[in-house]
Amino acid sequence: MCGIAGLVSHAPVNQELYDALTVLQHRGQNAAGMVTTDQGRMYLRKSNGLVRDVFRTDHMLRLRGKAGIGHVRYPSAGVDGPADAQPLYVNTPYGISLAHNGNLTNARQLKEELFRSDRRHLNTNADAEILLNVFAHELMHSTELQPTADDIFEAVAGVHKRCRGGYAATALIAGFALVGFRDPHGIRPVVYGKRETEHGTDYMIASESVALDALGFDVIGDLGPGEAVVITGAGIQVRQCADNPVHAPCIFEYVYLSRPDSVIDGVYVYRSRLRMGTLLADKIKRLWPQHDIDVVIPIPSTSRTSAVELATRLDVKYREGFIKNRYIGRTFIMPGQGRRAKSVRQKLNAIDLEFAGKNVLLVDDSIVRGTTSRQIVQMAREAGAHKVYFASAAPPVRYPNVYGINMPGGSELVAHDRDEAEVERIIGADWLIYQDLAGLRQAVAAGNEQLTRFEDSIFTGDYITDDISNEYLAQLELFQSEARDSQAGIDTAVIELHNVP
Repeated sequence: MCGIAGLVSHAPVNQELYDALTVLQHRGQNAAGMVTTDQGRMYLRKSNGLVRDVFRTDHMLRLRGKAGIGHVRYPSAGVDGPADAQPLYVNTPYGISLAHNGNLTNARQLKEELFRSDRRHLNTNADAEILLNVFAHELMHSTELQPTADDIFEAVAGVHKRCRGGYAATALIAGFALVGFRDPHGIRPVVYGKRETEHGTDYMIASESVALDALGFDVIGDLGPGEAVVITGAGIQVRQCADNPVHAPCIFEYVYLSRPDSVIDGVYVYRSRLRMGTLLADKIKRLWPQHDIDVVIPIPSTSRTSAVELATRLDVKYREGFIKNRYIGRTFIMPGQGRRAKSVRQKLNAIDLEFAGKNVLLVDDSIVRGTTSRQIVQMAREAGAHKVYFASAAPPVRYPNVYGINMPGGSELVAHDRDEAEVERIIGADWLIYQDLAGLRQAVAAGNEQLTRFEDSIFTGDYITDDISNEYLAQLELFQSEARDSQAGIDTAVIELHNVP
C-alpha cells in the first residue's frame, strides 16, 4: 500500500504536492519522495521518513516547476532503503520519472526480460523500477523527438500486455506530460480531477479523492481498469489501453486502507463502513438474539464508523474505551513483529471506567496476525471487563495479498487453516464473530451497482490474475521472512548489483 500524486498547475507545485502527500500519509509512513520538472530539467528529493521529515525548506526551494509527482511508501519486504524510495527515474527516452502503488506478480520474469531483451539494468528491488523500465522501453518505439499522446497510450498498452498484478502509477515525462494509468483489473485505486483558475485549468492525479478535495480540485472520475490519462499543455486525454479489462477493485481498500472521507470507484468509503456495521449487527442478532452486550467499543480508529452503526443497530451503548496516541504509526504496516507488538501498548490506553464490570464488544476492521487483537483483549480484561467479545467488520483473513498490500505469509495469518473457534481461543475472547464475505461485498457494492466483482483473495484465496500458484506463495513467504531478518535495524540504503543468470 502506497500513495501517489501528480500535479500540473499554472503555479509552482512543490507546496501542493507536499500537502497532497501529507493527506495521503496514511497509505505509507516509511518513505516519501517528490519529482518536479522545470524547463526540461527534473528535480528530485526522496528519503526514508514521514513527509514532514523528508522535505525541509531548502529541499522545497530546489523543487522547481509547475508539474510534478509524489509518493509515500509503506514498509515492504526487501524494499526499505532510501534508494528504493520513489519516484524513480530513467533518462531514456525523454527523461521519465514514475511513482507506483501495487505489486507485479510476474516481476521475476520481467527482470529477466528487461536484462536479456531490453538491455536494461535494475538497481533496486522495487517493482516500481520494473514498471518504469517497461514503460520506458515501450515508449522507445516512438520515433519523434517529443512523444505524442498516442505514443504514450501505446506505451501503456504495451505495459498492460507485459505486466501482471495490481498497479496504479503516475509518471512525469520531462517538459512534456503527466501520465496516470491503472492495471486492467483496476485493483489499486487512482482518481483524477481539475481545478479552474484565473490562469487556466490545473489537473491532478492521486490515489484517493481526499487528496484532490484538500487542494480544491473537482473529481472528474476514477481511472477505469486499463485506462490511462495523459495531460499536456494541449489539455487532457483519457483512453482505454487494455484489451480485456475487468473491473475488480481491492475490497480491502474499503475495510482498512483508504480514508473514510474518500470516494473510491464511486463508493463513499464512509458509507460502505456504515453498511459493514449494519450487516454485522444483523448477523449478531440472527446468531445471538438474546445477547448480553453492555457496550460497544471500537479499536481506533478505522473501525469507529462500523462500530457506531453496529451499536445503533443493536440498541447498545457506544463508548470510546481506548485513547490512541496519534503519533504512533499504523501497526498493520510496521516492519517486524516485535516492534509491532510493542507499539500496541504504546499506541492504545484503556479507560477503565468504560470496561469495569461490563460485557464489552470490541469492534475492529479486521484481524490479520491476531497479535494485536490478543493484546487488546487482554487490555480490556485488565481494565475490569467482565466478558470480552470481539467482532471483525471483515471476514477471516486467510491468505496473503500479492497485489500491493504488505500482509504476512499464510503461516503468520491467525485465521489461516483455522476455524473461528480456534481464532477465538488464540485471541482470548469470550466470543468472536466475523463479517460474512457476502455481507462485505454487499456493503461496498451498494454504493455502486456497477461493481459486480472484487479482488478479495485475502478472504477466498482466489487470485483474480489467475497466475498465483502455491509455489509462488511459498517463495513469497520465504522472501518476506529472509528480507525481514536481513534488514532488521538497517537504516541505510543497500544497492545490490545483479546479473540475471
